[in-house]
Amino acid sequence: MKEYEIVHEIFNQCSGNQMRDVFMEERELEDPEAYVRGRHPDKNMILTKDTLPDGTVIIDLDLSGGRQRYSFTEI
Repeated sequence: MKEYEIVHEIFNQCSGNQMRDVFMEERELEDPEAYVRGRHPDKNMILTKDTLPDGTVIIDLDLSGGRQRYSFTEI
């Protein structure tokens, strides 16, 4: 199991507000994708996963029109 710093961003859908909610935590996980799927059991979810050269895992979500991003950086 690996320990990650997790940054969860929720993007605002209002056109006049470009701010977003940002949450941070540290957690031991087997699989970042399984963690995200467990937090969002929405059947209409579109998930895109990318791994950066430094090993950071980025998971972008489209949740029925709402956009969120999880960044997993190994500690």
